Amino acid sequence: MGVTRRKFLGASAAAVVAAGAMGKGKVFGANDRIGVCVVGFNGQGGSHIKDILGMKDEAEIVALCDVDAKVLERGVRAVEREQGKAPKAYKDVREALADENIHAMTIATPNHSHTVISMWACKAGKDVYVEKPLSHNVWEGRQLVAAAEKYGRIVMHGTQARSDSRLIRDMKLIHDGFIGKIVHSRGYVYKNGNRYAIGHGKPGTPPEELDWTLWQGPAMDREYLVTERGRGLYVHYNWHWFWEYGNGEIGNQGVHEMDIACWSHNRGLPVKVYSTGGRYGWDDCGETPNTQATSFTYADGSMMTFEVRNLGSFQEADGGNCGNSAFGTDGYWVRGKGFFSYDERKRGETLPIPSEVETPPSVNKWQRFFKAVRSRKVEDLPMTPLEAHISCVHCQIGNIAYRLGRSLAFDPTTERFVSDDEANTHIKRIYRPGFEPETLV
Repeated sequence: MGVTRRKFLGASAAAVVAAGAMGKGKVFGANDRIGVCVVGFNGQGGSHIKDILGMKDEAEIVALCDVDAKVLERGVRAVEREQGKAPKAYKDVREALADENIHAMTIATPNHSHTVISMWACKAGKDVYVEKPLSHNVWEGRQLVAAAEKYGRIVMHGTQARSDSRLIRDMKLIHDGFIGKIVHSRGYVYKNGNRYAIGHGKPGTPPEELDWTLWQGPAMDREYLVTERGRGLYVHYNWHWFWEYGNGEIGNQGVHEMDIACWSHNRGLPVKVYSTGGRYGWDDCGETPNTQATSFTYADGSMMTFEVRNLGSFQEADGGNCGNSAFGTDGYWVRGKGFFSYDERKRGETLPIPSEVETPPSVNKWQRFFKAVRSRKVEDLPMTPLEAHISCVHCQIGNIAYRLGRSLAFDPTTERFVSDDEANTHIKRIYRPGFEPETLV
């Protein structure tokens, strides 16, 4: 491997401190392009590259960063072909932090490194677009919220539903009481694309192009595992199904629907959580459930339910494999279908939207991000870092309840479980020395 563990740990603090000396970053004029570095792009990061290349008046991809040499080389060639100029190539994100041509970083690495890289970027004077989930655990998410504020950085979360114009309209109606007080909100994911039995792992050797130490980042050292067919078990996708690196389906596709559920429910964090399920029908070594049902209770007695199923049951879904509903005292809402009355005589009829209520114009997520980078106004973002954190916490404490197999009382103020030392050990992970996010709160 290209970076030894000793060099890896020794370089981290110095790199971030040096990058932090750059201060608050560039002030943009109307015609200035924002220099972007995409970090991790073998999956969702590839769409970051494609989308940003299509916004040449707004931004330029000045750098790419990936711990897989083949992925990095392929990305550099593709960007050079499209924009006529090759971006700088970085294997180690800490080196990219010192690049003054980088004004913003988009992060699409595995979940376990989202927060560490985001916090380093904030401290180095870079704005951040970080893929969902914002964090791997409750504690580090709160640290990122604090870092965005302390360093004055724009931090946008990759749950793009917040930029959907129809959803923005519907959520305003819900919050204004169009269907009364919301007493129950619901989200679900019945998705089986790329979801299947992954086999059983055995010790293997990382491919030459992959820096396994850098890939693990803040996670403690583990053996590189391969499947029965000799393919990497964790890299590049199945890390989602292991607690050390991912958050299971509830924190993968599920965080999108969880965010919409939290948006509609609008009660902040719950006071109680329970979750049950299992990994059914598959004989493999995956750790996270492929079927999971979670319930949340709030201080006012209202509730939220959330369901995950990778054994897809598409016929029972509300017109798709993912969705949301919100139930008020006077009516209910179904995502993509509209508002409805409880009156049996009006079954199937949507409630008319008041004439004075307008659907805002569509603005895509990257337009909103770059606008906020230029204006320095958090209100130009589709959601604040705190709102993103709240949605992610729901996924994370749901997983803790699932793993412990019991109902848990939660304190929304301290963001800790009530009188439960065992549950609270899962609020914060064990970090590789030198990679623990800076404690800001």
